[in-house]
Amino acid sequence: MSAKNFDTPEIVGLIPAGGQATRIAPLPCSKELYPIGFQQRKEGGSVPKVVSQYLLDKMRFAGISKAFFVLRPGKWDIPAYFGDGSMLNMHFAYLTITGPPFGVPFTLDHAYPFLSHVNVAFGFPDILFDSDDAFLKLLSRQSETRADLTLGLFPAEQSLKVDLVETTEDGWVKKMVVPPEDSNLIYTWNLATWTPAFTEDLHEFVRSHATAAMKGPELIAGHVVQSAVRDGLKVLGVPISDTPYLDIGTPRGLAAATRRAAERVL
Repeated sequence: MSAKNFDTPEIVGLIPAGGQATRIAPLPCSKELYPIGFQQRKEGGSVPKVVSQYLLDKMRFAGISKAFFVLRPGKWDIPAYFGDGSMLNMHFAYLTITGPPFGVPFTLDHAYPFLSHVNVAFGFPDILFDSDDAFLKLLSRQSETRADLTLGLFPAEQSLKVDLVETTEDGWVKKMVVPPEDSNLIYTWNLATWTPAFTEDLHEFVRSHATAAMKGPELIAGHVVQSAVRDGLKVLGVPISDTPYLDIGTPRGLAAATRRAAERVL
């Protein structure tokens, strides 16, 4: 099964890379390029594999060949490393976001002029998870249900402050709980696919929250999903894995990822 089998419009990857990695600073590179494990070379031997390539490999597995990175100034090592994407048989473009970091929704909306007419496959480049066919699962369910937004769900580690998702028995998202609210829900999310309907909802969310964002705390991706549910968009949750994901943007997650890589289980 390939993404080419799904309904038009085209599917394009969207990858936010505007964070400053303050929780694991200082690093010798952008956290998206931190090496975790190794990959085999066609000509023999192995080379380090950077963390963001795990996400890109899953996009490519789903037949997604184009992706936008949204960067902040100073993270030029990312385009220097990946170039035009040909090293992964993909096509990459890079957008630079200027101004204060108001949060992931604003980073994603920076790509609005380029993505308003296509379906989007979204993931965080500093998060590791199993299931090579994760995006295929999301795209398949999105096509079957005509969902506007499809979330990839994972078991939540209760010790971490993450978005928590409540769904109906058939998967429709009823509620999104964002930190610091407490909840006994057991699922969180970290990747998604969506249609132009959600792209427009995201764009309106950013427009309507621009003034407040300048004065208040940074907004997170869960806020815009929460808003989409309230706005009546069709938001679906799809379980992707039985194991929690690893966020290498935290000291705990980076240590666990490094340890697993050493044990060759990534």
